[in-house]
Amino acid sequence: MNSSQTTQLAEYKAAMVAELKHILDYWRRHTVDEENGGFYGKISNTNAVEHTEAKGAVLNARILWSFAAAYNLKAENSLDLADRAYQYILDHFLDHTYGGVYWTVDHKGSPLDTKKQVYAVAFTIYALSEYYLASGREESLQHAIALYRDLVKYSYDQQHGGYLEAFDREWKDLDDLRLSDKDANEKKTMNTHLHVLEAFTNLYRAWPDADLRVKIQGLLNDFQQHIIDPERSSMILFFDEYWNGRSNVVSYGHDIEASWLLLEAAEVLADEPQIAALRKVAVKMADACLKGIDPDGSLWYEQDPAKGHTIKEKHWWVQAEAMVGFFNAWQISGDQRYLEVSYKNWQFVQGFMLDKENGEWFWGLKNDGHLMAHEDKVGLWKCPYHNSRACMELMKRIKQ
Repeated sequence: MNSSQTTQLAEYKAAMVAELKHILDYWRRHTVDEENGGFYGKISNTNAVEHTEAKGAVLNARILWSFAAAYNLKAENSLDLADRAYQYILDHFLDHTYGGVYWTVDHKGSPLDTKKQVYAVAFTIYALSEYYLASGREESLQHAIALYRDLVKYSYDQQHGGYLEAFDREWKDLDDLRLSDKDANEKKTMNTHLHVLEAFTNLYRAWPDADLRVKIQGLLNDFQQHIIDPERSSMILFFDEYWNGRSNVVSYGHDIEASWLLLEAAEVLADEPQIAALRKVAVKMADACLKGIDPDGSLWYEQDPAKGHTIKEKHWWVQAEAMVGFFNAWQISGDQRYLEVSYKNWQFVQGFMLDKENGEWFWGLKNDGHLMAHEDKVGLWKCPYHNSRACMELMKRIKQ
C-alpha cells in the first residue's frame, strides 16, 4: 500500500468517525419522545414531528442496536439512549403472553398491530444481543434467547428449512404475509432470511450455543443452495415454502449488503470452509452489483431482467450498504476497482444524501434526480441503522 492510498484510507476513516457523530447527534436531539416515552414514530423530511404516529418494532430495535453498537465501538460515551430504547421495547413491544414482538404500538405504547412479522423479531434479537454486549445486562440476553426460541418453534420450516414469513399474535397462519405493500405475498423471502441470519450471528457473539450454530450454518446453506442465483450472482427475492423462486427482480442494495453479511456470519462461526466459499461469493456478488453503479458513483435501486427495466432511484440505505460491500470486496480481492467505487459512493452521499440543513440523510433521489422530499426522516423504515452501521463497519475495517 503506497503513501497516497494510506492517506486516502485515513481520510475515509476520519470522515466516517465524523459522520457517525452527526447521525447519532440527530437521533439524540430530534427523536426522543419526552411526553409518551421512547422515540417518535414519525418525523418529516423537514423535521416536523407527527406526535400521534404509531411506533414500529423495527425502528425501535434499530435505534437500540445503533446506540449500543456505537458504545461498543467507543464512539459513544453513554448508554442512555440505548437504555431508553431497551426499556421501551421491554415495556411495550415484547409480547409477554405469546412471545415475539408486536409490529407496531400506538403513540402511547399500547399494542396496535400485533402480528408476528419474523423480520421484526429478528431485528429485536439483533438489538438485544448488541445491548447485552454493551451493558452486560443478563436479562437482555435472556430476552434475545427467548425470541430466538420463538422463531425456532414457530417459524422454522422443519421439512424444507428456512423461516416462514409472518403469523398472527398467537403464531397462527395469516393470509397476508407481506412485510410491506411493495412485497409479494409469499411464504419465504430473501429479506427476512438475511436479517434472521444477521440476528442469529449477533446472538452467537453473545451466546455461542451449539444449536444456534447449527441454525446459522443452515441459513448459510439456504443462501448458497436456494437464495443466490449462481448464474447471475444475485439473490431471488421471494419463494414459496418449497423454495420455488417467485421473482426475477434484482435488488442491488440487498445483494451488496448480503455480500458482506454472509461472510461475516461464517467468520463469527470461524467456519473455514464457509469462509473460503463465501469470500468468493462476496466478490462475485459485488461484481454483479457493478451493473447497478451510476456514473455519479451511486447504486441504483432495482432491475427487472424480464422487463429490461431499471429503477434508477437512489435510496439512502442502498448507498450505505454499497460503501461497505464494495470495500469488503476490495479487502478480499485487492482489486482497486472496488475501493474506488466505495470512495465514489461516499462522495455521492456527501453531495446528495446528507441533509446539511436539517441533519441525517435524505431518503433518496427519484429516477429523474429530484429529491424524494415527501419521504420521512424518521419512520417505520427510516432508522439510524444502515448509515450508522456503514460508518462503524468502515471505522473497524480501516486499520489506520
